[in-house]
Amino acid sequence: MKKQRDVKEEKRLKQIERGVDLIKQSPMFAQMWEEVWDHAESMGPTSWAYIMSSGVMRVNKDKDATPEEWAYVIAHCLLHLGLGHEKKKKHPELWNIACDCYIAQFLQELKFGKVPREFNIPVYESISSEEVLYERFVQEGVPDHLKGFSTMPGEIDFILTEEKLYYYHQPPKFDELFATGLAHAVQHVVRSAGGYEYDLGLQKKRTLAKEVKDWFISSYPLLGALASDFELVEDPIICRRLDISVAAVAVDTKEIYINSAVPLTKEELKFVMAHEFLHVGLSHAPRRQGRDPYYWNVACDYVINSWLIEMQIGDMPQIGGLYDPELKGLSAEEVYDQIVTDLRRYRKLMTLRGQGGCDMIESKSPDFWDGKVGTDLDDFYRRALSQGLVYHQAQERGYLPQGLIEEIRALSQPVIPWDVELARWFDHHFQPIEKVRTYSRPSRRQASTPTIARPRYVYQAGDEDGRTFAVIIDTSGSMDRELLGKALGTIASYSIARDVPYVRVVFCDAHAYDAGYMPPEALADRLKVKGRGGTVLQPAVTLIEQATDFPKNGPILLVTDGECDRLSIRRDHAFVMPQGARLPFIPKGEVFRMK
Repeated sequence: MKKQRDVKEEKRLKQIERGVDLIKQSPMFAQMWEEVWDHAESMGPTSWAYIMSSGVMRVNKDKDATPEEWAYVIAHCLLHLGLGHEKKKKHPELWNIACDCYIAQFLQELKFGKVPREFNIPVYESISSEEVLYERFVQEGVPDHLKGFSTMPGEIDFILTEEKLYYYHQPPKFDELFATGLAHAVQHVVRSAGGYEYDLGLQKKRTLAKEVKDWFISSYPLLGALASDFELVEDPIICRRLDISVAAVAVDTKEIYINSAVPLTKEELKFVMAHEFLHVGLSHAPRRQGRDPYYWNVACDYVINSWLIEMQIGDMPQIGGLYDPELKGLSAEEVYDQIVTDLRRYRKLMTLRGQGGCDMIESKSPDFWDGKVGTDLDDFYRRALSQGLVYHQAQERGYLPQGLIEEIRALSQPVIPWDVELARWFDHHFQPIEKVRTYSRPSRRQASTPTIARPRYVYQAGDEDGRTFAVIIDTSGSMDRELLGKALGTIASYSIARDVPYVRVVFCDAHAYDAGYMPPEALADRLKVKGRGGTVLQPAVTLIEQATDFPKNGPILLVTDGECDRLSIRRDHAFVMPQGARLPFIPKGEVFRMK
């Protein structure tokens, strides 16, 4: 029986030791614990622990509890010292209960350890201080469910004593140690959010990449807001699974990947991180607009790297760095248009993701950011970069290329809807018809003044001649009927508003079907569409250009989904396409993308 009791006692002591280990790992309580003298003794089945004002703690070795519960009880006792509860009161038992209730509320909000069943009782909802609660107990008495509330039920768990344990130096000031521990706890939370890790000795561990990320947050306002919002992932195993050679950025999940297996210097890491942050801040993913993802990524890399070299931010790494001085000053869209004319030359280039890879990772799931509630993620990134530009220029933190400044300011402006851009196209081609006065047709007010001649304002004769345009409608099977109706309805509305009397309509799938001239109102009505086969639009374009009854300067508006042949159009034209669709060639006319 004695051997069995020894085994149980040893097990309980190990549980206490594990609870002490949790205290040592806590930034808030670790320093106070180092100045406490602890001892385990037998106290009975209901007691837990008590502490003296001198710093001596006694725990009950007969109590069977989990390490988390012991951590809670030890923290409770330490808080008596840290919060300065060594005050002599007229009613010490009421003062002890008031302090215990305040500590219970503190630990509940801190969510430290596990609350033992004996202490899991409701206390006051809001306790401003121990003093206020003590005065309430003196005047109103202690509620029945709080009587005996203590780690020593029915007794005082914080004992005032004159005993001195420190003969060679001054006794520790536990309130100052608690204040320091509280500051360490706050720093621990902030640094953990920033990518730091703490060991048991509260010493911070950080990699070179984390130092570079901190540098952006503290010393480079242009990209500081973006850097603070992204989580740094340096696991080489994860990077290998995602086929990341050097670096990549996940736009939706707000993660930046740095392959720690690649030896990069601090200056190269600055260049790489700035490269990825600019991808996000300049909205390169949403601006792709149906373009080939890889070639669009290459085009954006050329533009970004040119700016970073000009800004002298770090050193461009030898792996994945794309730079061509002949492309300097061009936008990403202009660079892309040049790339697609020579795909063989650019198809084997290596980005920071790897050969043939995109370092902009776009995952269409999950919907963690609801644009209907606040602002969408892309708008948040653009605002962060725009605000960073203001801080950067105000603090004069470094040179910025004019092209980058113009692009950031352009992206900070509201996006013009596609139908507004289409209205500008109509305004450019169809100026308002001028009104003139004529006495040949009297005004309607002439009857009110028979002796006074009143002219009528009429449109200039002949101004409507040749006031028309052609609409080539892609009627292939891939065209969405809802988008087609939306496009034709918008075109009809603007045609009527610009006094266009007739519109030349041509349907086209594998063949061209000339519907002739029809009033704009007919486009908004139920239009009988011909075709719905393949997509070959060049015959329709040729039909319009060779038509003898169509004006030589009449523009062409093509409504298509982009899945068509390569077109050769010799007159002014524009495309109306769905959002995300792309053409198999470089368009010379404007492109309006419907959402």
